[in-house]
Amino acid sequence: MRELFIRVNRLLAPAHMAEAFERYIVHSLAEEIDRLADYYASQNGGFWVAVADDEIVGMFGLEASGEHAMELRRMYVAPGLRRQGIARKMLAFAEDECRRRNRQQLQLSTSELQRDALALYRNAGYQSGREETAAAASNKTIGGGIRRYHFTKRL
Repeated sequence: MRELFIRVNRLLAPAHMAEAFERYIVHSLAEEIDRLADYYASQNGGFWVAVADDEIVGMFGLEASGEHAMELRRMYVAPGLRRQGIARKMLAFAEDECRRRNRQQLQLSTSELQRDALALYRNAGYQSGREETAAAASNKTIGGGIRRYHFTKRL
């Protein structure tokens, strides 16, 4: 999971933001990725991987977001295996997990750099909410003026 997280984020990084992405990767590894079980347990959520031929081909997490909602986090598919339905299957699983937990809403956000993700969420019935330009870095955003789009779907 660690390797997939690093690889995808390095591929997303525009050349002029390579250093900022490296800082984001280090921060996110320390705060979240290198302690997945503890992190997601503390967020009343969970973390899953998609496996094919004994290799991790995708991953995502869910964390509680209010009493009746969850937030989708860290949904990544291995770059060489995209456009094979892996993300759609993980998203459907995440929605089913929310229903199993009696959470009627799934929330998520993604950046302007992730055009395929934006199309996936729109095609899956997610409604656009707010947009923001992230200034500060955290384990949820790189910062640096990248536009983030927030979506919600009633389940």
